Amino acid sequence: MSTTVRAEAAVEELEVAAYTVPTDQPEADGTLAWDSTTIVVVHAHGGGETGLGYTYADVSTAKLVESKLAGIVIGRDAFAPQAAWEKMVEQTRNLGRPGITSMAIAAVDTALWDLKARTLGLPLCKLLGMAHERVPVYGSGGFTAYSDDRLAEQLSGWVEQGIPRVKMKVGSEPERDPERVKVARTAIGPNARLFVDANGAYARKQALDLAGRFADDARVSWFEEPVSSEDLEGLRLLRDQAPAGMEIAAGEYGDDAPYFRRMIEAGAVDVLQADVTRCGGITELLRVGALCRAHNLPLSLHCGPAIHLHPATALEQLVHLEYFHDHVRIEHMLFDGVAEPVDGDLVPDLERPGNGLELKRSEAERYAAS
Repeated sequence: MSTTVRAEAAVEELEVAAYTVPTDQPEADGTLAWDSTTIVVVHAHGGGETGLGYTYADVSTAKLVESKLAGIVIGRDAFAPQAAWEKMVEQTRNLGRPGITSMAIAAVDTALWDLKARTLGLPLCKLLGMAHERVPVYGSGGFTAYSDDRLAEQLSGWVEQGIPRVKMKVGSEPERDPERVKVARTAIGPNARLFVDANGAYARKQALDLAGRFADDARVSWFEEPVSSEDLEGLRLLRDQAPAGMEIAAGEYGDDAPYFRRMIEAGAVDVLQADVTRCGGITELLRVGALCRAHNLPLSLHCGPAIHLHPATALEQLVHLEYFHDHVRIEHMLFDGVAEPVDGDLVPDLERPGNGLELKRSEAERYAAS
């Protein structure tokens, strides 16, 4: 028995739109506060199929896709997303790679990989090759804008749902943080893992002091960005001197493979983080995964659980994926096919082609950004 596989298809059109969704409550971390989140959604059309990708970014990212990247990608082989990626990077050299350029490339790249998988009639995870059948998640939120009661309610709710690890934000009021982590520990009980994320809000010695207090008072086992992710020496100091059993993590702002290589070579983290919507898409995320494999370093994925789920299964060094409150809410509002955690894991639906997501266009239009 033989199977005919399509060998040719071209990208015929890129469609892009931005949607701004208000938060359900004011949100803040150690260095920022916000009351809405913008998602930029790309559809890549070709060969009778449509691929979907997106990034969380400013509306200007959508304009860049429309004005620059569409002209680069249209007409290219829909079965060669890596070649389109290389051309996008080459042709945006003078725009600067970090920031919205990398996020715009990410949205297009994830859409192109999805288009390829759908054209072949495969779930994206099968196309990429599955190293894992399930993806562990950690509940993430615990914003510094929350009251202690709301903090306890949200974190304990995830544990009750079967998610055995949760993360909270710290850093807005350092003097209150030790008490807040105690509130969190009491709420989630003795067995769940407790993570904290300072978003680079602390100074080096301040972070080191708080690391000890967090470990002693609340058994915090993960300290994310205790200092700025640009301070590789500071991260190394924390990694070397933090309490045993506490992992230091960073990397979510990485925009290309050399960024992650520098962080690894500096010995800055116990666990590297990456975000497919910021680092240039699936094409570059797979390279980050290879770096982690080469250095035997764990890899955790940052935010956007629905867009990360399928590529996460292909990463051998994966330890978990962030189930971020703000993005989980948006993804359930705007897309069909979003997976729900089961016993603390997300599992891709192998009956749906591509990444399994479909934009709810009528719902999304309510939030269309001007």
